[in-house]
Amino acid sequence: MDDQNKENSRRHFLRMAVAAAPAAVAMTLAPNAAAEVVKDVPKSDGLRDTEHTRKYFESARF
Repeated sequence: MDDQNKENSRRHFLRMAVAAAPAAVAMTLAPNAAAEVVKDVPKSDGLRDTEHTRKYFESARF
């Protein structure tokens, strides 16, 4: 390899290393953050009886 190719390959390696480190950290933290969001979602018992839903059901009658 000539000096130019060696220098380019080192630069390429360093760029990839710099980009990969934050990506690896984000991938390890992302599942934990998503799990916390899912825990905070309340369970739904179905439709709420609101004015909006009553109007919809009235307009959907056959």
